[in-house]
Amino acid sequence: MINVKIDHSKENSHSKFELKTVLETSRMLVESRDSAFIINNLLLILMGRLLVTKAAIFIHDPVKETYCLKKRKGFDKFQEGSHYNFELNSEQVNQSYFELTGNSNLIPSADADLNNCYLFNLRTSNNHHGYLLLGPKANNRKFNPEDLEFAESLCIISTAALVNSQLFTELTTTYRNLDRRIHELNTLFDLSKEFNLLVDRDKISSIFKFALLGQLFIRTFFLIYKTGDSYSLLASSGAVTKPSQKQIDRIFSEADEDIIVVDDDLRNRHDWINKSHITTLFSVTIQNERVALIGVGERVNKIPFSDADYNFLKSLANLAVISIQKTFFLEERIDKERMEEELSIAKAIQEGLLPDPIPEIAGVDLAAKTISSREVGGDYFDIAEAPDGNTIFAIADVTGKGVPAALLMANLQSMLHVLLPVEITLSEATDRINNIIHKNTPSDKFITFFWAKYINDHKILRYVNAGHNPPLLLRFGEDEFIELTDGGLLLGAMETMMPYVQTDIQLNSGDLLVCYTDGIDETMNAGDEEYGTKRLKDCIVSNRDKSSQEILDAIVNSVKEYSGNKFSDDLTLLVLKACD
Repeated sequence: MINVKIDHSKENSHSKFELKTVLETSRMLVESRDSAFIINNLLLILMGRLLVTKAAIFIHDPVKETYCLKKRKGFDKFQEGSHYNFELNSEQVNQSYFELTGNSNLIPSADADLNNCYLFNLRTSNNHHGYLLLGPKANNRKFNPEDLEFAESLCIISTAALVNSQLFTELTTTYRNLDRRIHELNTLFDLSKEFNLLVDRDKISSIFKFALLGQLFIRTFFLIYKTGDSYSLLASSGAVTKPSQKQIDRIFSEADEDIIVVDDDLRNRHDWINKSHITTLFSVTIQNERVALIGVGERVNKIPFSDADYNFLKSLANLAVISIQKTFFLEERIDKERMEEELSIAKAIQEGLLPDPIPEIAGVDLAAKTISSREVGGDYFDIAEAPDGNTIFAIADVTGKGVPAALLMANLQSMLHVLLPVEITLSEATDRINNIIHKNTPSDKFITFFWAKYINDHKILRYVNAGHNPPLLLRFGEDEFIELTDGGLLLGAMETMMPYVQTDIQLNSGDLLVCYTDGIDETMNAGDEEYGTKRLKDCIVSNRDKSSQEILDAIVNSVKEYSGNKFSDDLTLLVLKACD
């Protein structure tokens, strides 16, 4: 009997070598953060240790649900970077590895000979990540259990290293994006402080331009801003020509989305955008209203815009547009303050044209007042002494309100005082005033006018009414009003064709005359009902025994109470009461 002695020293030495290789490979791969390095070394170690001439690694793409070939050695039918599908049965899916025999149809699209190849499942304890495809040994020997165990161990180690590498890459990308975002936020914060200090639109546009170039490497841009119902090109850079107003209007009206990537259709419809090489349009909306449109060209470095770039560009555009809008608001505020100051001066001048204090006239108790619905108004009253010692009373209402009416009122006042020393009748004077106003004012501007001369010695009131609300005369001891209507057409409506009629009225002690503008009787209450002449007459009758000033105050208070102290028109009162 022959005793055969088995030498286990070589087997143990080989196992120790493989264990050492696995440990060193494990340390090297785990410390690596480069997935390409991990994949390449996995293939090289396995091919060198197992004498394999062909190997490939496929990584699962969860988005496409396919497998991307990351690295191959041999297997010429495969293309790196291409995506493949694996046809596996339910048993094969759960195996750590298995051998491919016959003419395998594992990867239908590859048309590769996979006979005697092994497929290893690259997975961690929880997830599947891909496959390692090993070709047959160069010496055509079969893989023994130790070979397969060695390959499986390296696959487990390499898969864990790949997962760690992927996590590290994702973390690195996240930190890099976070750093970039922080940098962008700091940039926007600094630009915001810079913009807030500026009130010059050109400087704001210049900073915006340099921010585009410095942060995003954009040289070509334009900024269209909406002011009221019109659009204007506030700034541009790199554009070949300046667009026409029609082009600006069309571009703004058609680009009504937040972000528009310029396509061939848009280029064909807008030749200026095409020639200026604009690639993207951004709308800036403030309080649900589109106020600006910004167009930018491609980057100098040709790198496409990312979502983060779009967000930064939108934020930068909003900052710039808000700052530009602030300059317009500031200008409007300055203009408003200047206008208010000018109106205040105009009001003081207009008040200076009115008699203050009201002069005392022998035989007459007199009170007068005007209230403007705006800073300045078109109502007017005057009391002046004529060269013959008698007194002129006047009240007028200019069409319209505000500054135009006030200017026309000032002209009327100057004409009245110019004609005052002239030895002509009220009728003739009214003719001249009418012709001057008709000749020198627009056809839609006219004046209702009533004036009278009080002849002191005879207590006679000689008047002309040029289309004004008829003054109300209430005789002492009577309840019926007499309306003073004689005269002619309102001033400025047409050239004088017939002389204005002047009429004399004898005033007796206790007789009361109330002259007013239509701001009194046409004042509305909350129900859009006019105050009317009936309420005015009732108020006069109930206060007839009082002084002129008390009667005037009673009328004003009655109108204020009726309207809720809201006047849509100027109102003026002149109250005259004859006395001994």
